Amino acid sequence: MVLDLRQSKIGIPKSQLSLPRVPRIVTSLPGPLARDIVKRDHAVTSPSYTRDYPLVVARGEGCMVEDVDGNVFLDLTAGIAVTATGHAHPDVVQAIQAQAGNLLHMSGTDFYYEPMVDLAEMLALRVPFPDGARVFFTNSGAESNEGAIKLARYYTGRSLIVAFLGAFHGRTYGAMSLTGSKTVQRAKFGPLLPGVTHVPYGTHSGLDYLEQQLFSTTLPPNEVAAIVVEPIQGEGGYIVPEDGFLQRIRDICDRHGILMVVDEVQSGMGRTGRLFAIEHWGVMPDIITTAKGIASGLPLGAILSRPELMTWQPGSHATTFGGNPVACAAGIATLQLLESGLMANATEMGELLQAGLLRLSQQFPLSPPRGKGLMVAVDILDNEGKLRDRLIKEAFLRGLLLLGCGKAAIRFCPPLVIDSDQIQIALDIISDIFNNM
Repeated sequence: MVLDLRQSKIGIPKSQLSLPRVPRIVTSLPGPLARDIVKRDHAVTSPSYTRDYPLVVARGEGCMVEDVDGNVFLDLTAGIAVTATGHAHPDVVQAIQAQAGNLLHMSGTDFYYEPMVDLAEMLALRVPFPDGARVFFTNSGAESNEGAIKLARYYTGRSLIVAFLGAFHGRTYGAMSLTGSKTVQRAKFGPLLPGVTHVPYGTHSGLDYLEQQLFSTTLPPNEVAAIVVEPIQGEGGYIVPEDGFLQRIRDICDRHGILMVVDEVQSGMGRTGRLFAIEHWGVMPDIITTAKGIASGLPLGAILSRPELMTWQPGSHATTFGGNPVACAAGIATLQLLESGLMANATEMGELLQAGLLRLSQQFPLSPPRGKGLMVAVDILDNEGKLRDRLIKEAFLRGLLLLGCGKAAIRFCPPLVIDSDQIQIALDIISDIFNNM
């Protein structure tokens, strides 16, 4: 049964908060407990993990997280754009606890349970397709993109895929083959999925190259199953495409019978002020992939397609854990919170953040900000390329959590419950770092 969260507040009521709403550093960083856990971690976990600074989290509330030593940080990363409703939003926690007490797992690819149907119905009503959607639930963004490749090839009977330089679609083999972000993500893992061609992102010159060069020489358009694109490129630098770029991809797809697959793993679920970022451009894709913020921290993703496209037969694609009932319960609560004020807050706070970053760019070596809603970035203008990483580490020492993206950008993807005071705190910390460098 769908929970009724219409009376929920946008954020967490202050009376329920036990963490301060501002950074509080009480030990040298990392503290003694954190140092011990980092040492233990390094002894037993994969060296492929990437950690920019030694943060060891114990708990979180809203936009704040506390480490194991009692230091409190303002989190502008949201677990890499995942905790859309904030850390441990009470409505999401309540939904998880209620569902966990009834059913933890039953595999929705073999059996039926109501939370999976409820969330699928909610998503199908909200996608930018004219006739609703079919939904396939996954565990992650990479798995969503893997499935989208299979679905596009299955439906069209074609094998070739077009993706974009700078794109990030995941690290499993099909998703990695679409990814064009960093060589470290591909090196020594070949051969990758055949039939994937990358072109420059976000510019009409890149699409000119696709149509005028590739389509007439090495890439027969009638053999292309899909063009896979992020409406705002995430890992590549939070790049917003040129006007008309996404509309032109739609036109190319229509002329050649190609499916337009939009990766909304990072840009979706209210982050840009719309449920899906593609809505800002009024473009209707054929398939949307999503994950990250869809369940406020639980592992869940989805492939959303126009109903007539999802024609694959029983057994042709499945998953054991995708659409887990507890994750679906969290997804239902998340979607209701997004619509009860969080998407509007993302728009308002995003405008405030961009205005503040624009002021900073007039004082310090920063580019003007770019993005939509609370998917915002600035480039650090540094010839040596080291200032960005230094700024991120200095921010950590002052109680502010940031992440990089692209070659020189800092991304701002906070929980959508962030308020104006917390945005000003973040801007003040960044200003203080520049003033003391």
